[in-house]
Amino acid sequence: MESAAIWYVILSGFSLAVVLGMVVHKTNFCTMGAISDWVNMNDKGRMYAWLLAIAIAMTGVLLLEQFGVISLGMTMPPYRTANFAWIRYLLGGLIFGVGMTLAGGCVNKTLIRIGGGNMKSLFVLFIGGIFAFLMTKTDFYHYGFHVWMEPLTINLQRYDIDSQQITTLLGSLFGVADSGWFHPVSAGLIILTLLYFIFRSTDFRNRFDNLLGGAIVGLIVVAGWYATAGPLGQAAVEAASFMDSPPPGVGAMSFTFVNPMGETLYYLVHPLEVSLITFGVAILVGVIVGSFIYGLFTGSLRFEWFSSLKDFIRYFIGASLMGIGGVLAMGCTFGQGITGFSTLALGSLIAFASFIIGSGLTMRFEYYRMVYDDASVMDALLAALADFRLLPRISKLKAID
Repeated sequence: MESAAIWYVILSGFSLAVVLGMVVHKTNFCTMGAISDWVNMNDKGRMYAWLLAIAIAMTGVLLLEQFGVISLGMTMPPYRTANFAWIRYLLGGLIFGVGMTLAGGCVNKTLIRIGGGNMKSLFVLFIGGIFAFLMTKTDFYHYGFHVWMEPLTINLQRYDIDSQQITTLLGSLFGVADSGWFHPVSAGLIILTLLYFIFRSTDFRNRFDNLLGGAIVGLIVVAGWYATAGPLGQAAVEAASFMDSPPPGVGAMSFTFVNPMGETLYYLVHPLEVSLITFGVAILVGVIVGSFIYGLFTGSLRFEWFSSLKDFIRYFIGASLMGIGGVLAMGCTFGQGITGFSTLALGSLIAFASFIIGSGLTMRFEYYRMVYDDASVMDALLAALADFRLLPRISKLKAID
């Protein structure tokens, strides 16, 4: 019976993920697609669907914490940690953004496409999982990144701040950090501001799937927090503390897919080790199953493979960057961009912006390389940077003349 609570949590994650896979497949909820629509067509509908998922997830976490149902002081990954590794969020987000654009979508979209019969996405999952495993289970991260990133990390505890939560930082700035009212009021204002901009957008309102996808995704992230950090999750943690060999990955977490890529790959190498089936493995498999079920009943299953060697290399590079960048950023567009954001962690906000910039720059770079045959790599890069106002507009004109 010791492990019963742990299996309840795992099965809860799997069930939620099946629903997520079906809904995302149906509504085409896609973070990279949202960026593409915005950058290439100035259509913000799916971007606001992403923001709606964030707003609903933030609302759920705020209510559950205020009523003492969950506690997210310690999460996996540590979203609110006082070790503010800003360079990890920034660089990791940029790398992941580039990678997901080359690989045709973020990790969640990759899982959806696997369920729909896309074998290119299965390859992405495999390669991304290898690099995620290398980053988390070997010295690859330590020698490649940690040795020079650690000195740049800001320890907020030196300034008597115990969390990178945005409301905590603002409370410390205004001298009301210990006030019981500041967090719920300021968090509520952030949520209301988001909802105002979301629902005033005609791009968002014109398509019901934007509302459906954003709402269900946000609620599922909240349900994930409840499953792992609520009464059921707390019982699982307590049960694990009495086990001789407690399973990994027991604790407060919700939907994120980069580390689960490595966990799933490791489990597949040791299929008889049932203890390696974590919440992360369950949600990863669940999304694929949910997408497959939707594709099966709607007749949308389609087999797809690489069209050329160039296509294969592009996806390989993209998948590698996703595995590396996702671990660096401590999450993907789903893990940091929704789940992490729901905790109001400043690092999640930085990662969110970096995903958009990294992906958007890659799209614009490829556009200029395609349209202007004589444009060099530097010319196309300068023009893309100018599009995002990261360089003066004159740089774009010079680049494409």
